[in-house]
Amino acid sequence: MSIWDAFDRISKNRETRGKIEFIIAGLGNPGLQYENSRHNAGFMAVAALEKKFGFEVSKHKFRSLVGEAEIGGKRVLVMKPETYMNKSGEAISEAMRYYGIPLENLLVIFDDISLEPGHIRIRRKGSAGGHNGIKSIIALCGAEAEDDTAFPRIKLGVGKKPHPDYDLSDWVLGKFNEEQQKAFDSRLDDVCGAAELIVGGNTDEAMNRYNK
Repeated sequence: MSIWDAFDRISKNRETRGKIEFIIAGLGNPGLQYENSRHNAGFMAVAALEKKFGFEVSKHKFRSLVGEAEIGGKRVLVMKPETYMNKSGEAISEAMRYYGIPLENLLVIFDDISLEPGHIRIRRKGSAGGHNGIKSIIALCGAEAEDDTAFPRIKLGVGKKPHPDYDLSDWVLGKFNEEQQKAFDSRLDDVCGAAELIVGGNTDEAMNRYNK
């Protein structure tokens, strides 16, 4: 084998190692005023992934903060869209098109008011359930709005409104009390474990292990 053949092989190996195979998107709103709000549960999960897998989400690309990591045996792009929650699909769809990522290789992590803090729920697919970030992803990332959307997701409980008349925006843009924050934080290791299993193709195991 010539030296040029060797260089060609090394180059191809680097390209293979660097190819993005999966996208994890944690949903939230950019800006200090929204930091650690209930609606930024997905951003908090991304911070846990950074700590667990030793990478940084700090590069600006696809109208998001992004980072790359080896998770579940795959090269993963981890995203925090900066388009604001209601337009999350705009950023995510750009990244999916750029890397040629199929819908089933997109994992979305987001807040759910139907679950109490400390509860998580993993699903293979499902409707938007009234969540505007998921509605945007359904509309722009290749899913049929009337169909169950075929991308996995991890829902993070942030608690329901204290009474029916409470403004929903005020609730999700508000912050946990100390007890709720502790309950939420107590499951972040499980979120990381679930993400690793899902990316590795073991969604059923993730659901069986972490849907408590």
